[in-house]
Amino acid sequence: MQKVVIWARVSSREQREGYSIDAQLRITRDKAEKEDWTVIREFVVAESAKRGAERVAFNEMFQWVRTNARKLKIGFILAHKLDRVCRNMRDAVRMQELEDSCGVKLAFVDNQFGPGAAGALSFNVMAAVAQYYSDNLRNEVLKGIEEKVRQGWAPGLAPYGYQNVRGNRDEPIQHHPVNALAVQRIFELYATGLYTFKDIAATLEREGYTYQRSSPRFHRTALSYILNNRFYVGMVTFRGQTYPGRHQPLIDMEMFERCQDLLSGKNRRARKANHYLAGGLFVCTHCGFGITGERIVRRMKSGRVHEYVYYRCGNLEPGADHPVVRWREDQLEQAVRDDLATLRIPNDERRDWFRRHLAVACDDQTRVREEQNRVARKRLGELEQMQQRLLDGYLAGAIEKNAFTAKTAELKVEADQLQARLADAKTPGAEVGEHVLALFDFAQDAAREWTVSGKDARRAILGRALLKRCLSATSLVTTKRKPFDVLAEGPFLEKSRGDKI
Repeated sequence: MQKVVIWARVSSREQREGYSIDAQLRITRDKAEKEDWTVIREFVVAESAKRGAERVAFNEMFQWVRTNARKLKIGFILAHKLDRVCRNMRDAVRMQELEDSCGVKLAFVDNQFGPGAAGALSFNVMAAVAQYYSDNLRNEVLKGIEEKVRQGWAPGLAPYGYQNVRGNRDEPIQHHPVNALAVQRIFELYATGLYTFKDIAATLEREGYTYQRSSPRFHRTALSYILNNRFYVGMVTFRGQTYPGRHQPLIDMEMFERCQDLLSGKNRRARKANHYLAGGLFVCTHCGFGITGERIVRRMKSGRVHEYVYYRCGNLEPGADHPVVRWREDQLEQAVRDDLATLRIPNDERRDWFRRHLAVACDDQTRVREEQNRVARKRLGELEQMQQRLLDGYLAGAIEKNAFTAKTAELKVEADQLQARLADAKTPGAEVGEHVLALFDFAQDAAREWTVSGKDARRAILGRALLKRCLSATSLVTTKRKPFDVLAEGPFLEKSRGDKI
């Protein structure tokens, strides 16, 4: 008789949508009973419990299984479906290592993977899909926040000087009756050019203004934040972009700009050169400073003028051991192109083979999900008929109230679980076949697209494919986003040996 360990996980969002730990435990226990397996331990975690709870619980489960696998003769780790266990490729690799070293396999209620190369390919693809879904879910949350910002409202708590007003949809952020006056006073004092941060803090304390209960006196960091915050002139800044706000400003733009001139200690520039690879896209490997652009103009003896764009480390006070990090624009562009070229499978035959099998794997998962949805909808119809017959029997006096109430509750629980399953199938990560193929096609064509694209499109390509971009004196080192890092390393065919295409 096989011995199994059950793993169940649910996020706070999934709990709100009706998906529960209890439902996962019920269906996994049913699966174990059907297969005549013995459950020796259950691991459960709700991500809403505390930040990082899922990672702690996963590591505990992994270590416990590895320690007791041979002693207790554990055969499987049983979960509802793959994305309950493997949220990213790193977890998938750890599970494969557990099978290789201890013989403990993964088993699922909904997902099934066949033996051999095809099964390994499907597993790797679905693990990458789970990673994509997790990343996509995060992007969807960020898009919701960004939409709120585009509508003119702060994404979180209002800054000092304002207050959040619950229940007021027309004006949810309003001036604080006392703190707003403190903000105006800070700008007035600093705009004169006669007050340091220390002088302003002393003046505000003398005039009776307080910052926080735990820190009544304004400190340097708080004053700097206030003086640099465009929220006070009616703007909302989110992820480096500024949008017009719908809240009432506290400071006029003229005074704000005067304070910015004093903070910078230099005159404002009327024109900024278009160094499209600057602005935080690259950082220095040696010191972590951002790479900045500069334009060099040289006049030749013939009278012709040549312009050169260079990208260099923005550290103005580098250490003695800091090398010179300075790249010509064409050199950096070529380095990026070469890096993007690593995403492409070089052999045309193997690339076409992989895409065909990728499409087949995605189609198989889509068909399985569609069949599951069809069965769930059919069962919902049966439950509705059962509920109606139950009601008719109760109204006719054939069924007692207690029996009617208990059976109604039982039917409702099952119906809610089916509705949750159907809702889960409609989430952004449910129909991923086209997304997966689009990601693969983008990766295979990224270097060419970089070559023929304009500056704005090139910045978009960098943001889409590369998570980190570091420049040293001689090389470009990047960290690829999921799942492009898998393609850069080479897709795996075998789970245990690590053979690549």
